[in-house]
Amino acid sequence: MHAPVTATNLARAEAAAQAADAARRRMDWITHAILILGVLLFFLPVWIVIAGSTHDPGTIGRGEVPLLPGNQGLANYAEAWGTGAAKSMAVPVSTMMLNSFVMALAIAVGKIAVSLLSAYAVVFFRFPGRMLAFWAIFITLMLPVEVRIFPTFKVVSDLGLINTYAGLIIPLIASATATLLFRQFFMTIPDELVEAAKMDGAGPMRFFVDVVVPLSRTNIAALFVILFIYGWNQYLWPLLITTGGEIETIVVGIVKMINSEANIEWHIVMATTVMALLPPVAVVILMQRWFVKGLVETEK
Repeated sequence: MHAPVTATNLARAEAAAQAADAARRRMDWITHAILILGVLLFFLPVWIVIAGSTHDPGTIGRGEVPLLPGNQGLANYAEAWGTGAAKSMAVPVSTMMLNSFVMALAIAVGKIAVSLLSAYAVVFFRFPGRMLAFWAIFITLMLPVEVRIFPTFKVVSDLGLINTYAGLIIPLIASATATLLFRQFFMTIPDELVEAAKMDGAGPMRFFVDVVVPLSRTNIAALFVILFIYGWNQYLWPLLITTGGEIETIVVGIVKMINSEANIEWHIVMATTVMALLPPVAVVILMQRWFVKGLVETEK
């Protein structure tokens, strides 16, 4: 039997609800405070770089850490964009950013294209050695560029691709991770859809272009963001493959500025660093909706 509803029971239930609501609000305050603290800890070094890029060389040269912007921002950014750090014989930021953008874009597009085709072949075609080919691709996950750097450099050197965009981009195009992700997605495509496409007279490439690629657009967008940032942040391979400033990338250029034996022009280094942040941030912001959708979408 249920206890009778009385004023005392109602008061207790209301008090319990109020206590639970108060506890929930306290937890909300705590979680928001922790989140704000984390954001401040991560953003503080970035803000110091932004503020430092607007001061004259003497301020940073004296070891001061300015927290407020100075009045030399436009001059510093113009100098970095047009000439770079003169004392370290650096390449202008405009040239380095163009090289990094071309490399990152080509790597992202190339990895996605190669991975789409390889995963499509492994999932939808039946041929001898199909699974052997897949596992051969999968095993390369254990062999990153750093492990095979010397034989890769030897091959590129023998092909005469040193200090070229082709040598900078092609060795980094293959992606076992993207192939694995696309394979897992393609395996969720219903067999009825494949049979319907065959009954409509669609060939393999038409089915790939008209059905598989449109279904994969959110996955493609999510991978594009990740692979673009991967390509933009490359350091070791561009450092080895570039021998002239005409195709030097922004990450290599920043390290050369800092490692210069001459007096480091910190105002130019910081201005260059801020400009190097802009393209990856822009890609994440512009494709944020597709990126999140591609990571969390489960309905196929």
